Amino acid sequence: MNFIKSALAALLLIVAFSSCSKYGKLMKSTDTEYKLTMADKFYIEKKYRIAQQLYEELYPVYKGTDKFEELYYKDAFCFFYLKEYKDAENFFKGFLEVFPNSTKAEEVDFMHALCFYKQVPKVELDQTNTTKSIGVMQTFISTHPRSTRIKEATDIIDKSRAKLEAKELRAADLYYKLGQFRAAAICYSNLLGDYPESVSGDNYKLKAVACYYKFAKLSIYDKQAERYEKVVTEYQDFADRYPQSKLLKEAQYYNNISLTNIKEIQNEQIKTTTQR
Repeated sequence: MNFIKSALAALLLIVAFSSCSKYGKLMKSTDTEYKLTMADKFYIEKKYRIAQQLYEELYPVYKGTDKFEELYYKDAFCFFYLKEYKDAENFFKGFLEVFPNSTKAEEVDFMHALCFYKQVPKVELDQTNTTKSIGVMQTFISTHPRSTRIKEATDIIDKSRAKLEAKELRAADLYYKLGQFRAAAICYSNLLGDYPESVSGDNYKLKAVACYYKFAKLSIYDKQAERYEKVVTEYQDFADRYPQSKLLKEAQYYNNISLTNIKEIQNEQIKTTTQR
């Protein structure tokens, strides 16, 4: 058994050495046409790292020729398929600058925009690239209104917006967990303003109502009536926006208890004034 393992290991080393040797000879070759042919062969075989190295070595040779456009195009895709999206983004952008009238311009423009989306991080991280992704996809749609890729571009915008929405929701929820109810209420209200089409709109509004109620309840006595009135105002807005919402009854609870508290505070104030 040990002999078989040793033999297999030796065979793998021989194959690896042979491949490296062939690749070394290819890189040292002065036959540029052969190198280009092999680069295209590696590209088709999805050996993008080798193809990319060969293409870039051939830049000085083919720049200004009718073969340079295809070479540049495939080189950009090598970076994309290798998931090196920042480099791919730059190469697709460079292609558009060098070949603005290419028949491949629309496709490359979309790929350039797609690279931003591919660099979108997890929700908990900075979402700068998510915002950029939306912007470049919107630009693509404006530039190519008849493109067959409009639906895909729109889907990416929707997914990017959903990620930004999730990021904002995390911030609002964090304020809530920390007991910073006024800040949480503002964040939930901002979510509703930023994403009015969200399926969670009534939930955000309910959370804002609840947070304003908790903020009022924890306030000093002299500020409570004013802040309970904010709860009532937010509830009225909820009822106007979502009259059929399943959450309306829960929102109504905060409204009713706020009205009761306001009345009690007003009665107490009247009683105090009378006693004076």
